[in-house]
Amino acid sequence: MEDWDLIVVGSGPAGSIAAAEAAKAGMRTLLLEKRTLPRHKTCGGGVPVALGAIAPDIDPSVIAEKQVRFMRHTWQFGSPVLAPVASEDSKDDSLTLWMVQRSVFDHYLAMRAVRFGAELRDGVTVKSVENAKEGVTVHALTNGGEISHLHSDFVIGADGVNGVIAKSAGLQFKRNIAMAMEVEAPHSYHDGNEILREDAIHLEYGAVPYGYAWIFPKADHLNVGAGIFLPQAQKQMRGETLRETLLKAMREYMSSVGVEMDWNRLRIYAHPLPLWSGKHRLNTLDGRILLAGDAAALVNPLFGDGILHAARSGKIAAECLVSGDGENYTNAINSQFADNFDAARKLAKFFYQWTGLVYKYGISRPSATHTAARLLCGEALFTDVAGKAMRRIRAAMSK
Repeated sequence: MEDWDLIVVGSGPAGSIAAAEAAKAGMRTLLLEKRTLPRHKTCGGGVPVALGAIAPDIDPSVIAEKQVRFMRHTWQFGSPVLAPVASEDSKDDSLTLWMVQRSVFDHYLAMRAVRFGAELRDGVTVKSVENAKEGVTVHALTNGGEISHLHSDFVIGADGVNGVIAKSAGLQFKRNIAMAMEVEAPHSYHDGNEILREDAIHLEYGAVPYGYAWIFPKADHLNVGAGIFLPQAQKQMRGETLRETLLKAMREYMSSVGVEMDWNRLRIYAHPLPLWSGKHRLNTLDGRILLAGDAAALVNPLFGDGILHAARSGKIAAECLVSGDGENYTNAINSQFADNFDAARKLAKFFYQWTGLVYKYGISRPSATHTAARLLCGEALFTDVAGKAMRRIRAAMSK
């Protein structure tokens, strides 16, 4: 049986960052991925430049197809507000968003882990893990049908919202799942369209109940999507199904910006988003098995973003194991995320129930885009912003 210091399951941002950090520190690290890389990953693909603080060697010229410095907001496709992510008198690029394709981005991060000394094996599906005093046994199956039994001192489960590590390790918990859909629509920025900008993300709040729609710029296409971010609201929807509601919003959004498409020729992707739902145990009591990224439900409950948080959790997981402190991983994650995401969850409940009023008295304010960008990049905290924002909007509503 092969023996490793660490096996990381899943080569998304959480897993690949964890594998790189562990290998760099001298741990014999194996990174497993069930799909053959590069592989498609359903995601809007907006990455805050703040990722560079976690992995300073990342080259944006390789992964970023566009760099976003503006946000264009609309309410029911009207009342547009275009604003810079940085303050008007600032030339700081720290709030820029990289627009990536996850197939390219995730492959880049996995190969980065290899450069730091990790071994990558793709096309390997982990079926279960067994934890014992002498270590963890990982039972896996290759795409060719070969069965593998791997032994490791530690395992990091970065295998997503439906991953097997949490189930096998007894780390399951009730998750708040938001639903989103998206398409990748071919587009050229030389067609004379005066609304769509390649340096702006476009966000529409009135077309989706309890959620929003988006258009993200990529090199040769647009990532167009819509999601509902109050999970309890999905059960209350009547009439149109969830799928029809999201598709309708996406179609109308594209029409509103002057782009007509043959939707029958586009592949539609749906994906669950495991929103933060509070503190949960994310490591086994012996500290041998840890959950990171989507497996740990580290998606922001207001914005629905998860890439930066996944990368942070991967780094924290590796650091805990390198320092021999795996038993304290859950506390480390809660210290990093809990208060901030709890405040974001309170704001999300307010925001998605009163979206029209929030747009009028909040989003359309000149400073709102800058604040949102600072929250996305971690330069501002929801604990400092949420209460003030709700009080300001309530006060405006009462006048």
